[in-house]
Amino acid sequence: MKNERLIRIGTAEGTLCGSLDKDVFVFKGIPYAAPPTGPRRWQPPKAVVPWRGERDATRWGAASWQNRQYCVAVGGGDPGAFSEDCLYLNLWTPDTEPASAMPVMVWIHGGGFTIGAAGLAPYVGRPLASRGVVVVTLNYRLGHLGFFAHPALDKEYAAGEVVNNFALLDQIAALQWIQRNIAAFGGNPNNVTIFGESSGARSVLSLFSSPLAAKLFHKGIAQSPYALPDIPREKALENGVRLARHFNLENATSEQLRALPADAFWPLENSLANGPVAIAGDRVLPVPMLKVFTSAGQHKLPLMIGSNSDEASVLSYFGVDPAAIIRQLRDTQRLGLRMKMIRMLYDGLYDDEKLGKQVARDMTFTAMGYIAALSQYRNGIPVWRYYFDYVSENSRVIYPDGTWHGNEIPYTFNTLDELDEQMGARPFTASDREFAEKVSGYWLNFARHASIFSNRLEGEIDWPAWQPASDLTMRFGETGPTLKLEKNFMRRRMQLFRLLMKSMVKLRS
Repeated sequence: MKNERLIRIGTAEGTLCGSLDKDVFVFKGIPYAAPPTGPRRWQPPKAVVPWRGERDATRWGAASWQNRQYCVAVGGGDPGAFSEDCLYLNLWTPDTEPASAMPVMVWIHGGGFTIGAAGLAPYVGRPLASRGVVVVTLNYRLGHLGFFAHPALDKEYAAGEVVNNFALLDQIAALQWIQRNIAAFGGNPNNVTIFGESSGARSVLSLFSSPLAAKLFHKGIAQSPYALPDIPREKALENGVRLARHFNLENATSEQLRALPADAFWPLENSLANGPVAIAGDRVLPVPMLKVFTSAGQHKLPLMIGSNSDEASVLSYFGVDPAAIIRQLRDTQRLGLRMKMIRMLYDGLYDDEKLGKQVARDMTFTAMGYIAALSQYRNGIPVWRYYFDYVSENSRVIYPDGTWHGNEIPYTFNTLDELDEQMGARPFTASDREFAEKVSGYWLNFARHASIFSNRLEGEIDWPAWQPASDLTMRFGETGPTLKLEKNFMRRRMQLFRLLMKSMVKLRS
């Protein structure tokens, strides 16, 4: 079969014609739901109308409307074509008729819920798929098209059935497509791992928290999820009314809102946005994600979670001023904090900007992993916690403070070769590639083997599931391409920030 350049697979919706990329079959631009356009804007995704004949699956589907320049600069590359018709997924499989069904890894891209696309170079699924898994990446609605609330739209729902998190429902629809169809591509519908970075990681945790996602996946990996609070539905409704007024729509009807051009929303100022978080209080996310995890109410499934050493590289995009964090700590006595305590936790660092970056990093990112780990332990479900601190050999001079937000992705996907052109005069080295093989190996072993009964992941160093008593965190790359199990990693900081995180980390108003 692999002597042919094209391959045809029958799905519940119709036949797809994919192609061969080296030793892996790839299918691009597969519709997993009907176009959310016209009267379907701000509606739950609807079923695809089945097609006759063959559908070409050799080109990427369109991404949701967004800021192209912003995505090129910080989102992983050029997202390609834009359209409100954006509910497409891509799939890589090494074998459509394997001896036994393969694990499935479903990637949810990041970008603050405002930028990104499933077909970006860091997310190419061929390297992982070539090692015996099926990889799926998906587009979903972004920005106001993905998260929106307005009184006029509320009227379309029965009491308790309101939907505001359309992007999360898109992700759920993609998981439903996988349950219907993945066996035809050699995948195991009973071993599905969802994984994502940044807002993609927030999506993973939100799906862990959503009653509508139950039984659609079996484990999750959250790379650099941030601990900012979800938007309360009441606030989102106020934002929706202000947005309508911006377009001179006082007492707007749903018809008027849906008549607005699809490309009218992404250029709006941040003050009119809901922020890089979901909306809490609708049918998709009835309870805020953080509250679900702090009360151990999430789906009881295995989780891997972690963050990077220089997450502060992205804090400005979240409206977090590192120096202001320190000023607030210094000036606010009601929190019972003393700067002496903070300086002790951070080895006597006195520069407000540098200290603020580390404090904000740990409160916004590192603490989220600790909170989730404690919650998993309370449920008796395994969790693996990591800290990524590797910078490619030729780039260390431009990343003096460690791994930037998102820079771990090509190591977890093992896609360094896909990024050679982007790296320019700072190409990846053989040592970088060897390290990517090791890192991605843990991700693959999690997808293959992790279950509610697991207590370790195999690798160059066997990685025990996290427990409070041993408190072991896998550190990727502290001194070059090394692996190290760190005991009591940032323990005192995490204990403090777990209590103070909600008070100190705020969204831009």
